[in-house]
Amino acid sequence: MHPYLQPLQASFRHHANAGNAAAMRAYMKDHFPFFGIKATERRALQQEHVRLHGMLKLDQLPVMARSAFAQPERELHYAAVDLLVKHARKLTPEQLPLLEKLITTKSWWDTVDALAVHAVGEVFKRHPAHIASWNERWIESDDLWLTRTAILFQNRWKDATDQALLFANIDRHAAHTDFFIRKAIGWALREYGKTDPGAVLDFVRGRKLSPLSEREALRNL
Repeated sequence: MHPYLQPLQASFRHHANAGNAAAMRAYMKDHFPFFGIKATERRALQQEHVRLHGMLKLDQLPVMARSAFAQPERELHYAAVDLLVKHARKLTPEQLPLLEKLITTKSWWDTVDALAVHAVGEVFKRHPAHIASWNERWIESDDLWLTRTAILFQNRWKDATDQALLFANIDRHAAHTDFFIRKAIGWALREYGKTDPGAVLDFVRGRKLSPLSEREALRNL
C-alpha cells in the first residue's frame, strides 16, 4: 500500500461500523466490502488526514490512486477519487490513461460517475483538442462504464456543452439494453435540458429511446 494511505486506512478501521458496513454493502449489490463509514464522517476523516499528512503532489496521485483501488474496502476508493477531484483543475490529458484505468477498475456507478463528471469532464473542458479521440475510444468500447463516461462527461458544462457530440453519443446507444447506459442517457439529457429544454424536447420526440431514458430526460421538463 502507498505510504500516504496507511494512516488513512488505520483511521478508517478505527471508525469502522459493522452495521453500516453490512447495509452499505447490500446497497452496492454486494460488489464491495465497506468499513461502514458514511460519507460525511469519511470526508471529515480525510480532511483530518490531509491536515496531519499534507496534500499529495500531482505527480504522486497516480501511484496513490492505483494503490487505493487495489484495496478491497470501498471507502479507500472513494478517498482516491476525492483527491483526484480536488486536483481536477490541475489534471491534464496526461492523466487520462489513469482516469480510464480507474473507471474500469472495480467499476460501479458511484466511482465512475464522480470520475466522469468531475475529473474527465474537467480535463476535456480545458483541453478540448483531446475530446475526439478519447470520446471515440470510449463511446465504442465494449466496457459499458467507458461508454457511460462518454455520455456523461459534459454533465456540468451547461452552455459549453457540445450539443452535437452529446446527441451523437446518445444516438449511438439509444437502443442499448443495459440499465446503466439507459440511465446515463436520461441523466445527460435531463442535465442539458436545464440549459436548452427545447433542444432536449425535440431530440426526445424525434428518437425512440427506452422508457427509462425518456422518463429521466423529461422529468423536469
